[in-house]
Amino acid sequence: MAAAPVIHVVDDDKSFRTALSRVLKASGYEVVDYDSAACFLRSIEHSRPSCIILDVQMPTLGGLQLQEELAKLSHEWPIIFLTGHGDIPTSVLAIKAGAEDFLTKPVPSKILLAAIDRALLRHETLQKSHDQLGSFKSLVATLTPRESEVFALMVRGKLNKQIAFQLGTSERTIKAHRHMVMQKLNVQSFAEAVSIAERLGLLSQPASADTKEQR
Repeated sequence: MAAAPVIHVVDDDKSFRTALSRVLKASGYEVVDYDSAACFLRSIEHSRPSCIILDVQMPTLGGLQLQEELAKLSHEWPIIFLTGHGDIPTSVLAIKAGAEDFLTKPVPSKILLAAIDRALLRHETLQKSHDQLGSFKSLVATLTPRESEVFALMVRGKLNKQIAFQLGTSERTIKAHRHMVMQKLNVQSFAEAVSIAERLGLLSQPASADTKEQR
């Protein structure tokens, strides 16, 4: 059975945290609350990644400052600001910095829960994307230096005979390398290989063989 999604509530108002926790738990969420941004930062290493409901104005370290700190730590947890001191400039700053939503207290439960659903979906999508990128990087890392050169040229649409000429080898050898590239990347089509190269940003880089040819 999958664990209930956890919601991290960061707010210095104890009565508000208690009331909000009650609503969230009744909706099936696990809730962890913190009375300050500093307290949350101290606990983050051992916390389960998920959605953060964050106040703007808190002693010592405010919500926007916590958002900045999380960005520095590369924590891409979705953030929903929920504040009684909202204004347009602050909301613009929060959204530009990547916040999922900016809501003003008091907020109807229906609106808050909908925002949480969106935030959790975004986090899940980001996590899957990161996991997939990691998998792609691992697959590409299994290529030999020569296979990497062939991969870089083939995904740019070079024909086997063109690659063979550039690398100073035979077309038959290139066909063999190309077969190994497809096998190691675990792809069935040329389009899948190109997609991996695009996702890893390899097509925006010059192929080493192209660079050599230009010298």
